[in-house]
Amino acid sequence: MKNLFPRLEFLALLLLRAAVGLVFLWHGTMKLDDLAAWQRNFVHMGFPGYFAIVAGVLETVGGALLILGLFARIAGLLLAGEMLIALIRVHWPAAPLTRVGAYELPLLLAAGSFAVFVLGPGPAAVDRLRGRGKSLRPGA
Repeated sequence: MKNLFPRLEFLALLLLRAAVGLVFLWHGTMKLDDLAAWQRNFVHMGFPGYFAIVAGVLETVGGALLILGLFARIAGLLLAGEMLIALIRVHWPAAPLTRVGAYELPLLLAAGSFAVFVLGPGPAAVDRLRGRGKSLRPGA
């Protein structure tokens, strides 16, 4: 069993990137498809309306980059930052921390994106083909 886990690291990182990237890609395209409504939502949440464009583009492009494993660390950091802002400015003020269902999705997206930033995209990634995306762990 000890040798099994390191051999599955590529699959774990690939699945993490694909799942988190797909959710971001979907949410980003939804924002861009109905931009006027999302701009109103962002203003209602206390942000400038143009933040809907920024979030839509970041989530769409960042999600695609995570899926491909291209510039994955940068995309992971930017997306984790976006979700942290959403948690702090929107979700946590709206509900007590004990109501996890009110903020579970942005929390998981932030954690998953941050994990890609820290761990890198793994070997099954375009970044690896470009000679990038090496693990930060010693000996990996």
